[in-house]
Amino acid sequence: MTTTPPAAASGTVHWIGTGLSVGRSGLGLLCERAARVVLWDRTADRAAERLAALGLAGRAEVRALGPGALESEVGAGDVVVSMLPAAEHPRLLRLAIAARAHFACTSYVSDELRQEAARAAGMGLVALTEAGLDPGIDHLMAHQLIERAREEAGDTAGSVTFTSYCGGVPAVPNDFRYRFSWAPYGVLAALGSPARYIAGGAERTAPHPWEDTRELVVGGETFEAYPNRDSVPFVGQYGIPDGWRLDTFVRGTLRNAGWRAAWTDVFATVRTGDEARLRALAKELAQRHPTGENDRDRVVLSVALDVRGAAGGRDWRGARLLDLTGDESESSMARCVSLPLAYGVTRLLAGALPAGLNRAAESVAEAGRWLDFLAEHGVRTAIDDTFSPGAPQ
Repeated sequence: MTTTPPAAASGTVHWIGTGLSVGRSGLGLLCERAARVVLWDRTADRAAERLAALGLAGRAEVRALGPGALESEVGAGDVVVSMLPAAEHPRLLRLAIAARAHFACTSYVSDELRQEAARAAGMGLVALTEAGLDPGIDHLMAHQLIERAREEAGDTAGSVTFTSYCGGVPAVPNDFRYRFSWAPYGVLAALGSPARYIAGGAERTAPHPWEDTRELVVGGETFEAYPNRDSVPFVGQYGIPDGWRLDTFVRGTLRNAGWRAAWTDVFATVRTGDEARLRALAKELAQRHPTGENDRDRVVLSVALDVRGAAGGRDWRGARLLDLTGDESESSMARCVSLPLAYGVTRLLAGALPAGLNRAAESVAEAGRWLDFLAEHGVRTAIDDTFSPGAPQ
């Protein structure tokens, strides 16, 4: 990651989008700490209604996303925050670069985002990505675990298992074992992407990720877990030592027990690869299984690291668990996605992030700052670390 000093931030934040992942905690934080916040939606009335629903009426300016409207208002040093679908991020990053503005989103880094972020770096502009829940908070936990294991067990080990599973699930499971708390089409589309991960010391690919579902006990409760996307690049991103022999490395999705059986018909549609059918199904399922006003959602994020056969026969195991249920003021998904993003933007405003591509917090010290902040604002991580020093030499 580049260490180029960032261009000074103006203090103005343009928050684009008002979907299910926009939470009162995150947007409210920026209303408190930024000099000016502008909330953009398809119409100004929709933006104002969303502000009111979040209890933030009058705390931000509202604008309509008409042709050329955003381009005419974004200025040098502003921050453009994209809460739109991932396909829109490159366009908004290009818009930010043209205005000499910074950029932030919660999504994974695509090749196109990476290329645009390289251009931003040369102009002293920050592109903050992967700064939500997953990806985002999971990265913070992983960096802490890996650094702690290196301190305790060293940089060589005969067998290492790393798992990171995250899910947004109903607090009270229904027959479908799911309620939609973020973009319905995104949930289904993710199932259509092959998953690559490491198991048994070798890279594996699951063409249909749900077919590799297994039971996973977290905090004494049984869930179902399956691999998601491509886990392998995160071996380098997380700084796994070359001397650790990886037996397992997987990042994936967590669901309530019974999910795979309940979704049999959904999988049949996903297999077809027909986007029109998938979008129609997403709309239908969102109407049948929404997170209603009286429903509560739950976020469970479990990151664990098991290091065995280190120098001197030492073993180390560490785990981080986030288990949060939403309440009447905010869903747990909205809090866990928008609060870390907003905190990352405050770090950007303070000049604490280097120019170019950033993914949440990429150093142990910075990860600690983010996790401490989140804990202070109700997003708390349980810690379970154990160390076996081995036989005396």
